[in-house]
Amino acid sequence: MFCGSSRGRQPVYLHAVGELAGILASDGIRLVFGGNSTGTMGALADGVLEAGGQVVGVIPKYDFDQGWAHEGLTELHVVDSMHERKARMAELSDGFIALPGGLGTLEEFAEAITWLQLGLHHKPTGLLNTAGYYEALLRFFDHAVAERFLREEDRALILAETEVRPLLDLMRAWTPRQDQGWVSADGPAA
Repeated sequence: MFCGSSRGRQPVYLHAVGELAGILASDGIRLVFGGNSTGTMGALADGVLEAGGQVVGVIPKYDFDQGWAHEGLTELHVVDSMHERKARMAELSDGFIALPGGLGTLEEFAEAITWLQLGLHHKPTGLLNTAGYYEALLRFFDHAVAERFLREEDRALILAETEVRPLLDLMRAWTPRQDQGWVSADGPAA
């Protein structure tokens, strides 16, 4: 789960986090997240734990040393760098969801979807588009297809829903493409 270290301006974001936390716990889905106690990250972990679910945090040593680690998690992995954090989260996860967040959330999502496009993993990757938060980003992806910087098949890898349950249902139903691996919008690389 890629989440913000901030809670956002509108209460709807925390409402969606609470709904997601309850569904993850009730469905027996273990949460893997960035390990921080702040923002939507902390709220999501709190919600899953309060609902009786399992939560695994992966936090860089710098953040841990600053005292930002969430206490009381099922597991906490302290790693040396942000690069290791993302790799460990990918290794521990069966899929990826980005909640509304800032640059870090966007960067983590972009890397996960790029790895999927390249065939480096075969896990569903989605955006929880709460209150239309990711509409501009989704339009950007459509524009990238129109401008032939992104293939339609690769655009289709990006699952997005405004509500939690429909996104999880899409992710459960998702299957990787047979030809997964990078090809330019102009065709196979020479």
